[in-house]
Amino acid sequence: MRVSPCPNCGATTLYRSKEMSAGGGQGLNLLPGLGGVFTAEKFHIVLCKTCGSMRFFARHDALEKLSDAAAWKRV
Repeated sequence: MRVSPCPNCGATTLYRSKEMSAGGGQGLNLLPGLGGVFTAEKFHIVLCKTCGSMRFFARHDALEKLSDAAAWKRV
């Protein structure tokens, strides 16, 4: 996965977050159908210090489930 440079401004001052839960439960699930039965999938965020643009990246484990997940349709 290539994250640099920023696709918005071209800067290379990018920062990556720790893995974060995609939610679920009583909140919004950002990666529906890709987590486990009792656990939400995880993702990380890349943030550009120069322009503030944020991009969300799912883990490779989630990507492997994507083709078979009913909540996702290929476009």
